[in-house]
Amino acid sequence: MTKDEKIFYAGVVGAGGAGFPSHVKAKSKVEFVLANGAECEPLIHKDFELMVHHAEEIVNGFNTMIESTEAKKGYFGIKTKNAEAKEEIEKYLQKPKTQITNLGDFYPSGDEYELVYEATKRLIPAGGIPLQVGCVVNNVETFFNISNALKDIPVTEKFVCVAGAVKEPASFWAPIGTTYEELIKHVGGTTVSDFGLFVGGVMMGSLTFDLSEVVTKTTAGLIVLPKDHYLIRRKNQPEKNFHRIGKSACDQCSYCTEFCPRYLLGYDVQPHKVMRSLGFSKTGSDIWNQSAELCCACGLCTLYACPEDLFPKEACDKSKVDMKVAGIKYIQQKPVKVHPMKDGRRVPLKQLIKKLNLQSYDVHAPYMKSSPSPSSVKIMLKQHIGEKSISIVKIGQSVKKGELIGKAVEGKLGANIHSSIDGKVSQVSDDFIRIIL
Repeated sequence: MTKDEKIFYAGVVGAGGAGFPSHVKAKSKVEFVLANGAECEPLIHKDFELMVHHAEEIVNGFNTMIESTEAKKGYFGIKTKNAEAKEEIEKYLQKPKTQITNLGDFYPSGDEYELVYEATKRLIPAGGIPLQVGCVVNNVETFFNISNALKDIPVTEKFVCVAGAVKEPASFWAPIGTTYEELIKHVGGTTVSDFGLFVGGVMMGSLTFDLSEVVTKTTAGLIVLPKDHYLIRRKNQPEKNFHRIGKSACDQCSYCTEFCPRYLLGYDVQPHKVMRSLGFSKTGSDIWNQSAELCCACGLCTLYACPEDLFPKEACDKSKVDMKVAGIKYIQQKPVKVHPMKDGRRVPLKQLIKKLNLQSYDVHAPYMKSSPSPSSVKIMLKQHIGEKSISIVKIGQSVKKGELIGKAVEGKLGANIHSSIDGKVSQVSDDFIRIIL
């Protein structure tokens, strides 16, 4: 098999959260390959630990993607503060073809538009993708999985960080399909009795109270917080509340826009104008909704910039849905040009953590060698962008860890799925396969 075929068979997808099938990127031809080791979500430290403990494998995957795409150069984005990770990665880089891009400790330094600009000084076209400026971007764990794929090791585990109100914050490998309850048990349990979970981070992740939900190929980690914490109270309310409050209270100060990372890069994202679509302006929402099209949903406007604790990010989410339903596709007319105040309006991560009242949880989540050993796993058939995989196993069938259990639909964008434990198939549905020991 060719390298991209091995990557496809192993089921490698973007591990940073997007879940884009990596074999597609491996088949493209670009000038630059970028490794995203920024990791700017508050409290999540898994990529740092991965770089410290698995630098050789990560750089091997990085070099493989450079070779496969025929790129002329590779940039490895790491925050300057993460000196230990930087030191480990630099041991294996093939200089001068590959080099470190030093990133500041700002949020969201891990946004691919930001990373492409920092590394290459190229600006992705409005609404575009890195490929349009000759770049491929992958998260560091994705490169680790690519390295494994070349050894015929499929993706069966996810490296996760469990932090917040838990007894032993840690970063560790977990079989895909492990429940959140098992993850929390693995770090000694919670320090509070009533709590919620932010899956993937407090800024861009989702809130759940369901401990039976499971790890997928894109799960970055869990942030456990007391149920009465500011962030959970903010997030845990009906969507209509977000818009009702915004309609009545927004005074159009425009701070949400002035701090928007995409706006500061030169994209026409203006959350304060999107807030007008909620109905306090006489102009129709079809006009104001367009200012949301290029929003990256980083959450900075809602959780940091707005002095009245309103919800401009959620208004942008709503506007994007409304525009899709209406069949409107906004195209930015002016050229993308970096705002002269971009550097002066960056938000330091420590400052963001303080604003979010997370200082007491801002602790190290060290690498833990042990992994959860679940008695059963629930493996979702859609853990990626594209078509849901098709089950190829039956109830009662014995499977081994690493065995193919779900195939990507032929001719469609998708990814293979493999068993994460040795066991027997106990349930098969359109959405998942359950395996028990």
